[in-house]
Amino acid sequence: MAEHPWLTVIGLGEDGPDGLPPASRQILDSAEVVMGPPRHLSMIPESAAERVEWPVPFSDGLPLLERLRGKRVVVLASGDPFWFGAGSVIARHFEPNEWTALPGQSSFSLAAARLAWPLEQVLTLGLHAAPLTRLRPHLSPGVRMLVLLRDGAAVQTLADWLNEMGFGDSHLHVLEALGGPRERRRSTTAEALSFDDIQHPVCVGLEIDGEGRAISKASGLPDQVFESDGQITKRPIRALTLSALAPKPGEHLWDIGGGSGSIGIEWLLRHDSLTATTIEPRAERAERIRRNADALGVDRLNVVQGEAPEALAGLPMPYVVFVGGGLSAALLEWLKANLPGGTRLVANAVTLESEALLAHWHEKLGGDLLRIELAQAGPLGPRRGWKAAYPVVQWSVTL
Repeated sequence: MAEHPWLTVIGLGEDGPDGLPPASRQILDSAEVVMGPPRHLSMIPESAAERVEWPVPFSDGLPLLERLRGKRVVVLASGDPFWFGAGSVIARHFEPNEWTALPGQSSFSLAAARLAWPLEQVLTLGLHAAPLTRLRPHLSPGVRMLVLLRDGAAVQTLADWLNEMGFGDSHLHVLEALGGPRERRRSTTAEALSFDDIQHPVCVGLEIDGEGRAISKASGLPDQVFESDGQITKRPIRALTLSALAPKPGEHLWDIGGGSGSIGIEWLLRHDSLTATTIEPRAERAERIRRNADALGVDRLNVVQGEAPEALAGLPMPYVVFVGGGLSAALLEWLKANLPGGTRLVANAVTLESEALLAHWHEKLGGDLLRIELAQAGPLGPRRGWKAAYPVVQWSVTL
C-alpha cells in the first residue's frame, strides 16, 4: 500500500467526527474533497473542503469518485465500511495502492453490547438493498440475528413478513441511531409491533420464535418446499445427488435442465460462498426457478433460459456440473471438450436411452456408475405395500 494514498474511507459513527480517533480526524481535516451521503456530510463541520453527495444508486458514485483521483479525498461511510458497507465496493473498483480505510465502531458491535449477545454466536446481515427472504434459511426457533435495514418502514415490513412465515412470536429489539445522541431501544414481537416512528439508521435484533417451518440444513428438502409442475428431482434422489456433487466453499455449479431449480437452490443453501447458474430451456420453468430461489433466500441463483450446450457459451466456468435434463451425446461431448480438467460432472438418467448413454460414457471416461432403486410404502387394497419409483442411474466423474 502506498504511504499516502489519495483516497481514505473513514467509518463515521452517530456521534460524528467527535468520536473519531486522532489519525482519522487529522485526515478528515486535511481533505480537499469529502464525499458521502447527506446524513454523514451533515455531521461534519464546515471547512474548505469541497463536499460531494454520494448519489443513489450507490454505483453511480463510483464515476464521480474516479474523477477526483489526484486530490486528497475522504469518503464517509457508516461504522465499519467492510462489514456490509461501502468499503468492499470501493476496494473492488480501485487499485490497492490508491486507498486506505479507517473503520469505526460497527453497528453490530454496538447492538451486541446493548443486548448482551455474544457476537460470535449471532448471525449478522445487511439488508439495506437486499430482499428480506435472505433471512429465510435462518428462520428457526432460538436463532438470534442482527439485521441492518434501510429505514424505519422496513422494520414493519420485516414484522409483517415474519408473521406471514409463521414466526410472529419472534422478539424484535429495534435499535435506532446507535452510539449517538438519538439512540433509542424498544422491544416487541413481530405480531405486536405497533410503533411507527422508527428513525434511520436502524438495526434490529431478532430472536426467532413461532410455529413456522424451519428449513433443514440437511440435503434433500421436502418436495413441497418447491413450487413445481412435476419436473423435480425428488427428495431422496436429490439428497444423493447433492452428496455426489460434494459442494465445497467458493465453488460454482452449472445445473443443466433446471426444472424447478431444486438442485441449484439446495447447492446454494449449503454455504453462502457457493454460486450457481441454472440453465432451463422453458420460459415458464425458468420463471418458476426464480420464484423458488427468491422464496428460499438464495436470490443470487443465476437463471439462464436457453438450450444446452448453446446457452453455456460465455458463462463463468464451473467447478461442478449437474445434468438433470436434456442429457445427450452432443451435450456430453461439448462438456468434455470445453471444461477444464478437474471439473466434477454428475448426470442422472431415467430412460433406457439415457441410461445406455451414461453406461457408454462410464466405459469411456470411468468414474462411478450408481443405480438407485427406491420404493415407498403405500395403500394396497385394505393393506399396505411397496410402490416402486422409476430407477435412476447416476454417473459421477472428474474430467
